[in-house]
Amino acid sequence: MEHKATHFAAKLKELTELVLRQGGLVEEAIGKSVHALVDRDSASAGEVLENDEVIDSLELEIDHLCLELLLLQQPMARDLRFITTAMKINSDLERIGDHAVNISERALELNEEPPLPTFIDLPLMASRAQAMVRNALDAFVRRDDDLAVQTILKDRELNHQMTENFSRLTDHARNRPEDIAQALRLSFVTKYFERIGDMSKNICEQVVFMTKGEIIKHQHITRGNEDGDGS
Repeated sequence: MEHKATHFAAKLKELTELVLRQGGLVEEAIGKSVHALVDRDSASAGEVLENDEVIDSLELEIDHLCLELLLLQQPMARDLRFITTAMKINSDLERIGDHAVNISERALELNEEPPLPTFIDLPLMASRAQAMVRNALDAFVRRDDDLAVQTILKDRELNHQMTENFSRLTDHARNRPEDIAQALRLSFVTKYFERIGDMSKNICEQVVFMTKGEIIKHQHITRGNEDGDGS
């Protein structure tokens, strides 16, 4: 029995490390996609596209380990929530990686055109999105529902910035119709960053469920109610 418990604990540690590795790869992909876009570095965009296969393969490895733990170990309560949360986080991280690929693809297209004037702050959106991913993973590893709720609240900043960027890009396209195609691609990029924030928010909602057994998805969370109650 003791050997079985030790083996199970080792597998849970392995699962945590794999999720963290996946998160690190995804953060790196976001960073490279932004570099490709802002610094017009198509080589960085190519690296993101090439490395996406690694993220996809790791997603399958994590899913396999989760299923092994669920079927063979039959965990109870706290450990069960941890494993099912890891499965859902794994899916969200893979989708974040896909958004980094999308950003890189738009960067490759935009890099073939003359640069537009800098009037939207994509690096700021990127840094906020990366911070949300990083904090969501920290909340998961530390089982920190307070950090999870604080990170959920940060999603509003990305939503606000997306709306502002859309407005500026629309105004620019209206004044310079010849730039419509580029403005549209930048609008897509802005939306991709907003979706990364949404995926990070999903992860945090799962962390709250894992730590407190409470479902806060679709509930309104305010700055005056940061204890995770979601009321």
